[in-house]
Amino acid sequence: MQSLTNFTQHLLTQHGATQQSRDLALLVNRIELVCKIISREVNKAGIVDILGSTGKLNATGDTVQRLDIYANELFIQVLRQVPLVRAIGSEENEEIVDIEENAATGSYVVLFDPIDGSSNIDVNVSTGTIFTIFRTASRDGKLRKADYLQSGNDVIAAGYVLYGSSTMLVYSSGYGVHGFTLDPSIGEFLLSHEHLRFKKWGGIYSINESYEPLWDKKLRSYVKEIKTKTDITGKPKSARYIGSLVSDFHRNLLKGGIFLYPADKKNPDGKLRLLFEGVPLAYLTHQAGGMASDGKSAILNQKPKQLHQRTPLFIGSAKDVERVEELLKL
Repeated sequence: MQSLTNFTQHLLTQHGATQQSRDLALLVNRIELVCKIISREVNKAGIVDILGSTGKLNATGDTVQRLDIYANELFIQVLRQVPLVRAIGSEENEEIVDIEENAATGSYVVLFDPIDGSSNIDVNVSTGTIFTIFRTASRDGKLRKADYLQSGNDVIAAGYVLYGSSTMLVYSSGYGVHGFTLDPSIGEFLLSHEHLRFKKWGGIYSINESYEPLWDKKLRSYVKEIKTKTDITGKPKSARYIGSLVSDFHRNLLKGGIFLYPADKKNPDGKLRLLFEGVPLAYLTHQAGGMASDGKSAILNQKPKQLHQRTPLFIGSAKDVERVEELLKL
């Protein structure tokens, strides 16, 4: 029989019926609501007018798609209505959104990438949403940089929603990683993947190899190694690259493998956003027994200095990431 455990029931079972767990359930339920609406719109792409580029660039220089704008505005609209939310940070907004009307009641900061891989919607390839929840560091109602420039060790909960052949919510609040699949007939995310864990090493590697001319020789050496029997698995890894971070990460979580987005000559600081992509996925990876690194140190230990700070990212099965670090540090 299909599991009838929804997200709220699952979270309250894990944490107990405390005020903090009820607050967290309320926050993620609001995120769930937005993602259900996005899922509905994605499934109508080509019928409703959400395809294509706006011709503009976002705060980090990426081309903005129509779906980015739609999802971003929807997230801000819904989360503004939650008194618990003190501030909102989005990959699409240059500055943090300070919800001053919640100064007396808000003790959480929600950061999100509203649509990861949005350009893929035009060709019917999976996209996703990534979110992170922090508790504010300040206790006087004033919003400071320390409230949202927090490390992965300060995360209260994080997760992503994958819009694929089915819509899945994968999250952790410190008690392992769990997946919920949206049943559209009843509009509920139901528990479908409990206690997801990375394999110690995997047979898949995910990297955009068109950038190889920009890589340093140490990274080239690693990618050459994993294509042969000298890989730690004893056989060549298979290349699988979708170009949507959530999709690539999700596949490697289920099957075992490593995702690589290194720094290169064009992007010496890396290209992915530390707070909007690196931190939440690193938190999930740690909870699932994997490893996330910038090639030198753990992503979770990095203290952001800017809202849109970039980072290299090597993430997935622990032994694979350890091997990358070993070669890059030589």
